[in-house]
Amino acid sequence: MEQIAPANISDWSQSQAQRPILLDVREGWEVQTASVQPEGMDLVHMPMQTIPARLDELDKSRPIACLCHHGGRSMQVAAFLAQHGFQVSNVSGGIHAWSVQVDPTIPVY
Repeated sequence: MEQIAPANISDWSQSQAQRPILLDVREGWEVQTASVQPEGMDLVHMPMQTIPARLDELDKSRPIACLCHHGGRSMQVAAFLAQHGFQVSNVSGGIHAWSVQVDPTIPVY
């Protein structure tokens, strides 16, 4: 599974043939606490437990980078999506690493 450091997400996004999706798999309260909207990507929020029932809402032709708090849940979702034929990567370290590496204005929780 490809791991993308938050500091490299922009380069990864620009290298994709299709506009990528940043799939935030955190709970709603977490997204309200801290969120990102990277340029060149479409942000989609689907809490981890809803992914199996909502699989048909995701486009298999577009690359997906999964994001959570520290990278564990998103790695599980990425593995699940890969098993279902999606082009998927994981944002290593999650939103916490994003705050540390890219944008310190994003709250740490």
